[in-house]
Amino acid sequence: MEHFYITLLLLFVSFVTLSLFVLFYKHRSNYSADNLPPGRPGLPLVGETLEFLSTGWKGHPEKFIFDRMAKYSSQVFKTNILGEPAAVFCGVACNKFLFSNENKLVTAWWPSSVEKIFPSSLQTSSKEESKKMRKLLPQFLKPEALQRYIGIMDAIANEHFASQWENKEQVLVFPLAKRYTFWLACRLFLSIEDPHHVSKFEEPFHLLASGIISLPIDLPGTPFNRAIKASNFIRKELLKIIKQRKVDLSEGKASPTQDILSHMLLTSDENGQFMTEVDIADKILGLLIGGHDTASAACTFIVKYLAELPDIYELVYKEQMEIAKSKAPGDSLTWDDVQKMKYSWNVACEVLRLAPPLQGAFREAINDFIFNGFSIPKGWKLYWSANSTHRSPECFPEPLKFDPTRFEGKGPAPYTFVPFGGGPRMCPGKEYARLEILVFMHNIVKRFKWKKLVADEKIIVDPMPMPAKGLPVLLYPYKS
Repeated sequence: MEHFYITLLLLFVSFVTLSLFVLFYKHRSNYSADNLPPGRPGLPLVGETLEFLSTGWKGHPEKFIFDRMAKYSSQVFKTNILGEPAAVFCGVACNKFLFSNENKLVTAWWPSSVEKIFPSSLQTSSKEESKKMRKLLPQFLKPEALQRYIGIMDAIANEHFASQWENKEQVLVFPLAKRYTFWLACRLFLSIEDPHHVSKFEEPFHLLASGIISLPIDLPGTPFNRAIKASNFIRKELLKIIKQRKVDLSEGKASPTQDILSHMLLTSDENGQFMTEVDIADKILGLLIGGHDTASAACTFIVKYLAELPDIYELVYKEQMEIAKSKAPGDSLTWDDVQKMKYSWNVACEVLRLAPPLQGAFREAINDFIFNGFSIPKGWKLYWSANSTHRSPECFPEPLKFDPTRFEGKGPAPYTFVPFGGGPRMCPGKEYARLEILVFMHNIVKRFKWKKLVADEKIIVDPMPMPAKGLPVLLYPYKS
């Protein structure tokens, strides 16, 4: 029996040794091509993922990028992120190259964790499903279509501030901003108006967002595991809504053009095939994430910077009150009103420059190519970083200074200001985000001044920037 256990132990040790050898060999072989960019791949399996994520957790996601730009190359360096050999592209020329070569040399890529959290009901990848969504969205998210939503956005903002902010001495801004943008997304995408119905989704969506870009470890209690469970819960709830909408459409209780959900149910593809209920639930899930998470971060940091910069606040207040005073009591904001908010949008853009909700995004090389003299192998993952230009003194003089005048006239040079990406994959919801942010700014500054309660509150990026304590503020309401 003793010999049996010794044999088992030897087999186990041999298996572990062989597995480690295979891992190291595979890891090294990913970097065997000639003339790769400078850099280091890190450890097998994890690469430099922990350093990549931890700089965000510590509030300085740009540190991972800038440290390696200084050490290896100011434009492109190699690494390993989320288990994939990768090249990080930095700067204006890199942004232009990637955005201009979409579907020629590079294509969109998501980590395997995203595929598991957002599994497609069809036998296609998230990448293919994203392309389909981009064909569906423009008629709902282009400026002409969004004009009719301004009044709804303003009404929701009024109700939100009346119920969640007014008659309170202090509030936590970040959760309230998420509630506002999520309520808007639910109303405009699904026609859900009941705040209690909306609140049912809030915590699951928070768990989902936190686990999207995380280590793909599916064990109880991990962010990844919680995100998968949240995704499954939300999908089931969406299926109930979709089934009821089908009934309402058949009985004439819902309009075919009232929102994106109705459009998805009634639109067929080029082969005459309609999307299944499960497929629609998947797509609505992705839309709700994209439709509120980034804008809520932007709204939160607008409140932060306006609290820190009273002179900027006063100029925003002046612009917004001129619009408010031009309206009769009870009148909602209009498209023309929003077009007058030029200084307010410059302020919002400066916030998006200094605290971009989207830190960057991944692409995949679909062919071997040469960039800046370095070889990029087919299959490598490419990451572009917003901070590599947003915080560059070459693109923005005195980059840490808050200066909305950067966006006057023609504004920043092309490919320097990229909070919404660029090229064919420019965020289709850019104009939608602009409207919900400006409606938020209008409604908050006409009601309050405020003061931060934590002067030097830490900022965490996971995967979007957020104040560690939720940005508590003391409210000073204006007398009506």
